[in-house]
Amino acid sequence: MYSTVESFQEDWKGESATTLRVLRILTDASLPQRVTAEGRTLGFIAWHLVLTIVEMGGKAGLGIAGPAEDAAQPAQAAAIVAAYESVSRSFTSDLRSRWTDRMLGDELPMYGTKWRRASILSSLIRHQIHHRGQMTVLLRQAGLPVPGIYGPAREEWLQMGMQPMQ
Repeated sequence: MYSTVESFQEDWKGESATTLRVLRILTDASLPQRVTAEGRTLGFIAWHLVLTIVEMGGKAGLGIAGPAEDAAQPAQAAAIVAAYESVSRSFTSDLRSRWTDRMLGDELPMYGTKWRRASILSSLIRHQIHHRGQMTVLLRQAGLPVPGIYGPAREEWLQMGMQPMQ
């Protein structure tokens, strides 16, 4: 849980940069990749990350510039990356200008219940982490390299001249 807006901003800076490293690996051809016929596609999950920042931020009273909650997923990976970059910048800028540390304990209506503002921020971070993990599996299935998230990925171990951990 966050006690200052700045501590969240620092976490967001690192986590959104990591999310961008994953998103930048996407190709147009990889967007339909899914684990099962019923599962979400890689493109859907990537686009969902973009839309959720706007949607949750809006529910929390932030005025984030971005696509509508029901906006269709772009067919180009580059468009998803550009949208994520734009939405992330808008989110952090609006958060910095509207919320103070003293407001983080305030409760707001969210999804039929009340959440503290600090919990909303924590949920946004965890949401990215959760879906980023799903995306790395789909990237591997699509034959694309996976970046290290909290440590080196197999490809990065090899680039360092080391054997990947088993």
